[in-house]
Amino acid sequence: MYHRPLCFVIDVPMPSAPRPATMTNPAAADVATEAVKRRSGISAAGMSATGVSSFGSGAGGRQTFAADELAVVLSHYDLGVLSELKEFPRGSRKAPKMIVGTPENFYLLKRRARGRDDPYKVAFCHGLQMHLANRQFPLPHLIGTRQDNNSMLKWNGSTYELFEFIQGNSYDQSLEATTEAGRTVALFHKLLADHKPKFDAPRGSYHASRSVASSSNAIPTTLMKTEPELDRKEIGRVVQFLHESYQAAAKRVKDAGLDKWPLQIAHSDWHPGNMLFRGPRVVAVIDYDAARLQQRIIDVANGALQFSIIGGGDNPTDWPDYLDESRFKRFIRGYDSVPDAVLSRAELKVMPYLMIEALIAESVIPIAATGMFGRMSGGKFLPMVERKVRWLQSNADNLIASIEN
Repeated sequence: MYHRPLCFVIDVPMPSAPRPATMTNPAAADVATEAVKRRSGISAAGMSATGVSSFGSGAGGRQTFAADELAVVLSHYDLGVLSELKEFPRGSRKAPKMIVGTPENFYLLKRRARGRDDPYKVAFCHGLQMHLANRQFPLPHLIGTRQDNNSMLKWNGSTYELFEFIQGNSYDQSLEATTEAGRTVALFHKLLADHKPKFDAPRGSYHASRSVASSSNAIPTTLMKTEPELDRKEIGRVVQFLHESYQAAAKRVKDAGLDKWPLQIAHSDWHPGNMLFRGPRVVAVIDYDAARLQQRIIDVANGALQFSIIGGGDNPTDWPDYLDESRFKRFIRGYDSVPDAVLSRAELKVMPYLMIEALIAESVIPIAATGMFGRMSGGKFLPMVERKVRWLQSNADNLIASIEN
């Protein structure tokens, strides 16, 4: 008899429930196609040359599962009778997701996108998720495979994961939810402060990143292709300002001694879209693919930016320059509320400059690649970023004072 893992509000016994994964083993994750076909009852005639009838594409070019692919993959999990299969078109278009329903529960099946499916990098992410799950951190538990309770399944060159599906609401921008988001990232850092991963952890961050400089150089050429009506001289001026601001902020952080501060595993993508709430309470933190070794304040500064930045619809020209200072302070207050996780004065003093780096890095890299930021014009988005960077530069001392006190 197994029980629902503790990230659910009510812990209720379930008959014949699938097991939360207790191991992550890339070497044992691969499944032989022929054996699977025999066990699943899928004939060779029903398979394509690649092993499934097709990796389809849905609306907007989003990848989807093939029916026989689902039959093969789900046969490796002890789910019992399936009552529902429903596409879940969220996140990366290259990583299809499916809600899998049983009479007792719901799960989320994911095929990892090409380029994000290295089994040893996946194993690193799964290792820290299981470490956190064992310490009752709020996250969807990985479900183990039937044969060896592995956290991942490799079949036909693709990597699959099965998670609990947790119901929750999006961030409501309240001060209470913002405080909780700050408290939860502090708990994340505290629980992982001494974690020694079995698999190598990635490194690097938005701070002092060489890719920001190369992306900045590429933006004018990209935008002249996607928006030829733009004033090339003006775009060049904006890009030059952002480049110089990024370099100045990075130097300010480096001079404060960041390189000598201790490294630990950070989430590296702490933003409202990666959290589920019930009221103001965080019930699940998702998406650990960006997790890596870095100084914790790099994670905190990005989170503070993400939870205090103010948008305003699809036209970035209408977005205000300023941040929501109340949410900024509440995020930091939430972080400092966790015992043994209080930020040092030195860390607080670099916060606005790391936020400048994060804002510029997150903007210039996708615009250099596609000319767009999400669905928004890069030519309109970059001047908005300039305005927000100038506001941060002018208000850095006030922001620091507000959280030091």
